[in-house]
Amino acid sequence: MCDEFTEADATVSLPLSRRHFAVLGAGAALAGCAGTSAVGAGARLTETMVEVPTSDGMADAFFVHPTKGRHPGVILWPDIAGLRDAKKAMARRLAAQGYAVLVVNQYYRSARAPVLASFAEWRTPEGQARIAPMRAVLTPDVVMRDALAWVAFLDRQKAVDTRRGIGAQGYCMGGPFAIRSSIASARVRAAASFHGGGIANDLADSPHLGLGRARASYLIAVARGDDQRNPQEKEMFRAGAAAAGRAAEIEVYAAEHGWCVPDSPVYDAAEADRAFSRLLALYSGL
Repeated sequence: MCDEFTEADATVSLPLSRRHFAVLGAGAALAGCAGTSAVGAGARLTETMVEVPTSDGMADAFFVHPTKGRHPGVILWPDIAGLRDAKKAMARRLAAQGYAVLVVNQYYRSARAPVLASFAEWRTPEGQARIAPMRAVLTPDVVMRDALAWVAFLDRQKAVDTRRGIGAQGYCMGGPFAIRSSIASARVRAAASFHGGGIANDLADSPHLGLGRARASYLIAVARGDDQRNPQEKEMFRAGAAAAGRAAEIEVYAAEHGWCVPDSPVYDAAEADRAFSRLLALYSGL
């Protein structure tokens, strides 16, 4: 999990440069709240900050989609550092492939985004102290209620093709949130966890125990360090998926916890690209 990200992990690679953000399709729009930008191979995207009604109030989120047409909706749950520029860049990259992507602020009950500016800020004592009480609010029931709100929002958008299923993906703490999203709503037909912590455990409300209520297929991309610390977690999830009759691609990647996130100290472009290609394969069935 994010709080198990060690100093040894942090020395594996250097922090992300501005060039890497450009590769992810951030373009000139990184600093903007709304507008249209050119991303990827000539794709035109429309993006804006939006307000999403939930059972606990109004949540702020980032919504980006191709300017023309209707597309499958996707919920993107950020890692512990929350909604920030790095997550917007990741959403733009996915949207350029033909998806309507909602990046949620999981901490909306406590603060508007960005709560932290980068993953590195989470690594400071001040960052961890700021996040701790916000994170404590996010119980499994809360996450699943919010997932219903994200799905309802996407299904109301003209850019979303409601004839197609919705995808959910999460990073670090967002990994189990993506899985819980698929349990909360049958509209979520594909869910992906990238270096997610807590996807399977011995608790009665473990995500892997709820897969029988889901209609999704799964991609579980595991960091090698996480697997070394807890090799049984992926096997528990595999068993839960098999028992529920749900398809699940589970792989340990040759990268450390946080490798998919462009502002992580251990960002690994090659393995992140490989994980992204598997995500696109998963979402091709929506």
